[in-house]
Amino acid sequence: MTDETRARFLAGIAARVPAERVTEVHLFGAIRQGGQESGVAVIAVQRRDDEQASGTVASDADALSQDSVSAADTRPTRYTVYTARFRHTLKGPERGKWELAVTEEADAPLLTVDAVVRGVSRRSGEADETIRLSGDEFRAALPEPARA
Repeated sequence: MTDETRARFLAGIAARVPAERVTEVHLFGAIRQGGQESGVAVIAVQRRDDEQASGTVASDADALSQDSVSAADTRPTRYTVYTARFRHTLKGPERGKWELAVTEEADAPLLTVDAVVRGVSRRSGEADETIRLSGDEFRAALPEPARA
């Protein structure tokens, strides 16, 4: 993936997910085939505070036992996980065509996201081509207008 393609891909992601809450981005190596280049990224985004709630809302604070409060406090923080895919036509009558899709896939702790990304990279045989960007690195890689 060229620097220009990567910048365009990251800017497209930032236009579809809240860039200020991106925690990490995993970029898989791009594939060139038949006059097209395509790529995939996995993005972990911090959930809003209201999404961090455990899913069980008690109507009476006394109904919660100390054990359930302790269990909730030890759960790992969960992140909304997105996949992003691009396809860029390099040759032919549709040369220059750019398609981008970003899909919310799941919510999971970062350890799970990292384990899944490593597993996919290993199975694809391209473990060295997967790039991990922290949220700060992601935001720094964006063109100026996308950072605001």
